Amino acid sequence: MRAIVRALCVFVISLSAFAGGLASLTNSQATTGLRQALDQGARAAVDQLGQSGGFLNNPKVRIPLPSVLEQTRSVLKFMGKGDDLEALETTMNRAAEAAVPEARNLLVAAVKQMSVQDAKNILAGGDDSVTRYFEEKTRAALTTRFLPVVTKQTDRLALSGQYNALAGKAAGAGLLKGDEVSVERYVTAKALDGLYLTIAEQERAIRANPLQAAGSLAKKVFGALR
Repeated sequence: MRAIVRALCVFVISLSAFAGGLASLTNSQATTGLRQALDQGARAAVDQLGQSGGFLNNPKVRIPLPSVLEQTRSVLKFMGKGDDLEALETTMNRAAEAAVPEARNLLVAAVKQMSVQDAKNILAGGDDSVTRYFEEKTRAALTTRFLPVVTKQTDRLALSGQYNALAGKAAGAGLLKGDEVSVERYVTAKALDGLYLTIAEQERAIRANPLQAAGSLAKKVFGALR
């Protein structure tokens, strides 16, 4: 956790860094310092969530059963499906943990492609600006990458197939919409939500209590603001 905090501390830089407040630094240097922090922060977030228990043991990102199953949990348990429900919930979270490492390269690429204007938008955009940047640049591509990894895990359970069959019929009748039309799409969406949430939480923590910047230019940028 400390590594993530250190990596993201440069988020506290204000827009004035680009408007002349950091007279000793160019826009390019300030942007590079932000890239250094974001790069390490993205890698740390992936490492945190992409390990055993990264989702399953973290109540903030743990993936619950789809709402249809959650609402009928007591009935299904009465029908003897309690163990199946627990197995499905565990498998969904393990699938997310297995998929998250697929995000590393795309997150890093998004950081490398960041322009000076992107950096200005991030610094002026509020507490969730980094999350919104990563979502815009990576969510569609990561959905494509996550789906086969998640499907490989969830296809092992009979309940997953049964849910997909019923959800497909419900969706066809207009009774079910969104990511819950299949287990794998639901898990993929929730896994990405958890990934971006983790980054957002660290961003807020850094804005509230900045520590030490990571990377030489990030350190210089942060030091110039003190």
